[in-house]
Amino acid sequence: MDRHVHIVGTGIIPMNRRDRTIEDMAHHVVADALADADVDPADVNLVIFGNATAGRLVDQGCIRGQSFLRRAGLRNAGIINVDNSCAGGSSALHVGTLATLGGSPTVLVVGVEKMWTGDRVETLAGIEDGVPLVERIRMHRDLENPSGSVLMALNASWCVKQMEERDATPEQFAAAAVKSRHHGALNPNAQFQSEITIEEVLASPPIVPPLTRLMCSSFTDGAAAAVLSLTPASGAPRIRTSTIRSGNGDLDYHERLAETAVAAWDDAGIDPADADVVELHDATSAEELYALESLGFYKPGDAGPATLAGDTAVGGRGVTVNTSGGLVARGHPLGATGIAQIVELTAQLRGHAGPRQVEGARLAVAANTGGIIGTDAAFIGIHVLEAG
Repeated sequence: MDRHVHIVGTGIIPMNRRDRTIEDMAHHVVADALADADVDPADVNLVIFGNATAGRLVDQGCIRGQSFLRRAGLRNAGIINVDNSCAGGSSALHVGTLATLGGSPTVLVVGVEKMWTGDRVETLAGIEDGVPLVERIRMHRDLENPSGSVLMALNASWCVKQMEERDATPEQFAAAAVKSRHHGALNPNAQFQSEITIEEVLASPPIVPPLTRLMCSSFTDGAAAAVLSLTPASGAPRIRTSTIRSGNGDLDYHERLAETAVAAWDDAGIDPADADVVELHDATSAEELYALESLGFYKPGDAGPATLAGDTAVGGRGVTVNTSGGLVARGHPLGATGIAQIVELTAQLRGHAGPRQVEGARLAVAANTGGIIGTDAAFIGIHVLEAG
């Protein structure tokens, strides 16, 4: 008997708009995912709903899924809410996977985020809620900067470490951004759909040096959903493994990512070299390179030259990275990001990704992270998907 969980339907909205309500976005992706799966809303047994900032930004601190999906027709489903910072999507998918294996016939996982409210300071504070209060205070004391984002300052410190220890260069960081925007230009759901050049990336306004504006992800309104089932459907990819870890401050963020990746490859029974395409958590384009090496796709110091050579782009020689455009180009709607990654990989494994299709894609990886504990990752979710 096939005991794999199958992704039988997906939904996602264009992330280049700021005029939609959180309810509108949530209802849209749920309707699309259920239609794709040919499932009636009344047949859904369980909903796992991911969101990070609604309590702070839209004044809905609890029962978020129930509040935002009350008109979706889900009258026989229980709704469980997940708030896990930027990793709410992969957290929802993990819980949904376990619930499906445990006997829930039809599970719906949803992620939605409304970040554009007109109050930039509050949105930044909502993002920083993914850091413990005492450490938030310390970060503001030590990392305050004109951009207003202490988390971008933390990312900038990782950039410096890459440059000092792995010979990374700003041109390599810029090449990752150029590649992301190229893929985003091929994705009608991306936040940014225009091409850029390395020169434009390097000349864009500084955020926290060496990071420039075009190297960094932006506030994004967005939503995504997926329907899970033990019953296979034509072309539906299956979840080969769902591996999660939470840091406690004992390790560096990238050490935790590497440790989790080793566990994921062991759980899935694969080598990272077996993967055809990966959607990873590139809060900055420099982080894309660091994550590629931490996940084991490249040896330390090799991801930058490979990216500069075009190896990670569609049609390149290596694993294809962030065909959606990633966080830098598709956008980063916090609690929806992990599910947006799964929507993209499902399209790739179905052969439905259009001009950004990776030829012959059979094995795909999603890596979503969220929150910071000390210098550790608060949560990492890695999912390995296999074509049906």
